[in-house]
Amino acid sequence: MKKLYISYIASFKGLSKEVWWLALITLVNRAGTMVIPFLSLYLTQNLGFSLENVGGIMTSFGLGSLAGTWIGGRLTDKIGYYRVMLNSLVATGFLFIAVQFLEGFWPICIGIFVLMVIADAFRPAVFVALNAYSKPENSTRSVTLIRLAINLGFSAGPALGGLIIVSFGYGGLFWVDGLTCMIAGALLLFILHPKKSKILDTVRHESPKSAYRDTQYLLFIAAMVLFGFAFVQYFSTMPVYYSEIHSLSEFQIGMLLALNGFVIFVFEMPLIKYMETRPWSKISNVIIGLGLTALSFLILNLTTWIGVLTIGILLMTIGEMIAFPFSNAFAMDRSKRGNQGEYMALYSISFSIAHVFGHNSGMQSVAHFGYEITWFAISEVCILGILLLLLLRNVLLKTQIENK
Repeated sequence: MKKLYISYIASFKGLSKEVWWLALITLVNRAGTMVIPFLSLYLTQNLGFSLENVGGIMTSFGLGSLAGTWIGGRLTDKIGYYRVMLNSLVATGFLFIAVQFLEGFWPICIGIFVLMVIADAFRPAVFVALNAYSKPENSTRSVTLIRLAINLGFSAGPALGGLIIVSFGYGGLFWVDGLTCMIAGALLLFILHPKKSKILDTVRHESPKSAYRDTQYLLFIAAMVLFGFAFVQYFSTMPVYYSEIHSLSEFQIGMLLALNGFVIFVFEMPLIKYMETRPWSKISNVIIGLGLTALSFLILNLTTWIGVLTIGILLMTIGEMIAFPFSNAFAMDRSKRGNQGEYMALYSISFSIAHVFGHNSGMQSVAHFGYEITWFAISEVCILGILLLLLLRNVLLKTQIENK
């Protein structure tokens, strides 16, 4: 146990203090967005909207996220990651507080859209900041630390949100969300101000290249859209599958999903540190992650044994633990060829696209074809993503050989 503990602690060593502060700011910010899991309940129970209206508002949510990520990338390249992050956090705080006072379908649609545009401008900026604050050899573990902060925030947020709703109602939730965003902004202002922060990686390509003209990167993004399409099923169609086919209660479903966050928190950093010592490329590791994700869906069709649900979510979790950090690190490395904000925005947009279309497509597939065919189809989506990555790996190897 002592050796295991020492190995676990060692996996965090070597990361800059700026990365640790950035992780804390991300934790505060993500824990503060506790209104998001309760948004549909707020709209139906508090404001009396129909499910159709809620669907329209959630579409505004997704479109705002998509637009915000793109705008955030463009602004990061023009005014810098620090100013984008600071303005996003502070403005998001005010908008969270303001949204609770909106009434009517269209005002709320517009309000949620504007909120997400401002809030998700933060995403590409934080990745560019991470690139600057990390040594190249630590970039994958730096991404992993940020992911741990995000997972901790998302785990703590809903629990705190539930307590706040019981104690102060939904209004209290919006106020707390807004104030935590402002606190995150204050931390950024006083701790990670450019005059106080140490930039560790300033390598830039002499001839900046647009991400939208980088065909190899676009091939990678296409694979990430497919991966995201499969990944989001675990937060939409899969809970329904647990309930309808295996008759699990809400508590049991919650425990299964909580297993995902627990495993990530305990094992992701040591796993990434170990895989970094292997002679595999980042793309090869992403392929492994997609393969495990595909397998997590396939095994559900092999048996009706309830234990397969635990095996499935563990396979998906390990796949996620491998695919996300290494794909993110690949995008960060690639972004040094040109406009970093543009590159990282495109990476984030790939998952926004998956959120916009993945949930609805999964539900429609289940409604028309059933779970078994849907799980086979999602597995095939992962396999298609693997084929694209295999093609990309071969192209990259060929390019490296030609440049020698």
